[in-house]
Amino acid sequence: MLSIKDKLLNWLNLFLVADVFLVSGGFAWLALAVFGRSIGVPLGLDIWHKLWQPLFTPAIGILMAGAIISAIASQILKRLNVT
Repeated sequence: MLSIKDKLLNWLNLFLVADVFLVSGGFAWLALAVFGRSIGVPLGLDIWHKLWQPLFTPAIGILMAGAIISAIASQILKRLNVT
């Protein structure tokens, strides 16, 4: 049976994986939209710009914070020999 700590870590990992896909999808959309604009095909670059501040900036921040917190927690647990 999973402890509360394990369940919380599983949910956190699931959230961070979803965040990785959001950030990756946003980057792919940006690349396609910039390419589309260069050849004259509207692929939503203006919509992407409108979503940058409220959606993609926090998602990137959460992703970076999650990576830093995960690394720090891993080092602490390694030094304490906690499994």
